[in-house]
Amino acid sequence: CAWSIERPPGDTAGCTFCHTSSEERCSTCHQRHQFDPAVARHSEQCKACHWGKDHRDWEAYDISIHGVVYQVNKWNPQEFDFSKKLADADYVGPTCQYCHLRGGHHNVQRLSTVYTSMGMSNADRGAPLWKEKRGTWVSVCDDCHSPRFARENLQAMDEACKDAGLKYTETFKVAENLMLDGMGEPMPKDLAPDWSGQHIWS
Repeated sequence: CAWSIERPPGDTAGCTFCHTSSEERCSTCHQRHQFDPAVARHSEQCKACHWGKDHRDWEAYDISIHGVVYQVNKWNPQEFDFSKKLADADYVGPTCQYCHLRGGHHNVQRLSTVYTSMGMSNADRGAPLWKEKRGTWVSVCDDCHSPRFARENLQAMDEACKDAGLKYTETFKVAENLMLDGMGEPMPKDLAPDWSGQHIWS
């Protein structure tokens, strides 16, 4: 897609590692040389693609309380028995797979996070599709937390995204005004603008 093609190779190195062919390959998560569901249930399997400057999913998980619980206990089979199917898993804390592949379901998007890109964060959250997605999101947290806890955290994330969206918009307005006043440096012809600035600089 244009988002990838127009970026410098250094920005897309992490993308092409996974996205050069169909992502729906079993070996993406299960490893070609060690095809074992128990291996695929470790959060590190997701780290192979979901880390780095283009999407810091692994870093966000790893430093979260869930990630810390996982790192401290992952070698203890009493706390994380990876031999059990996800539908039967009773972990001391959630792995990526426990939440995103709930019950062993292989459609990761079905239980993906409720946010997309920064611009979408201010979308109407009352739409039926959003209500259903957010209700499902809360139901995953219900395994360990109360529904109130999950909904309060969801609301806190809404507020954080709204604040971030406003800061994001303000920042680009400053850059736009600098360009209009002739004070900004023009974009070099050999460097395509990144996805977040392309509408301003084009």
